[in-house]
Amino acid sequence: MADKKTVLSRIKELGLVAVIRGPSVDLTLKMVEALVAGGVQGIEITYSTPNAADVVKSLDATFGQKIVLGMGTLTDPRQAVEALNAGATFLVSPFVEDELGKAMLATGLATMIGALTPTEVFKAYTMGSDVVKIFPGNLVGPAYIKSLKGPFPYIPMMPTGGVSASNVGDWFAAGVFGVGAGSELCPPALAKEGRFTEITARAIEFVQAVKTARAKTGS
Repeated sequence: MADKKTVLSRIKELGLVAVIRGPSVDLTLKMVEALVAGGVQGIEITYSTPNAADVVKSLDATFGQKIVLGMGTLTDPRQAVEALNAGATFLVSPFVEDELGKAMLATGLATMIGALTPTEVFKAYTMGSDVVKIFPGNLVGPAYIKSLKGPFPYIPMMPTGGVSASNVGDWFAAGVFGVGAGSELCPPALAKEGRFTEITARAIEFVQAVKTARAKTGS
């Protein structure tokens, strides 16, 4: 099993996780290949992807340590062990729920519990979440992170939703641990149309935007 501290350190270093809701097993694998070709190494396969655990097993066998591989959109405690067995190195949920949180933490993997309100953010962190996923980020924006950092400067936060190459600088300026990017980075529609070179191009642009943003903030 991957060392939790090493995984968290790599995610922080990369600053970017691609949140993939793939349309099918085959297309999801091709989406990841296109992203990796563009320099994206943080990969989160969501449970809304068909046969998500099998996809993760295939990706783990193909890429190994070349990527940081996790599973997201966990909604059932049983998924935590399944994700661990599939080869995930980090787990992400879209909300705070006691039994799910306990199951995720019990795996020993790096954990990101989803939250939005100050109460949820604090609860997720005190439960033991290594990083708190702020979701849906598009509803609140970078200014909200900055506000949360007032009372919670010590809580690592990672927004998902509403993160684009054009605004990623604002998120890092607000003090995020990293960002999760879904449809802005890897739209399922492009995969369905076989436009994988466009996904690679988006990946290159996104990775550069993150590097530029982090250089400005010194994060």
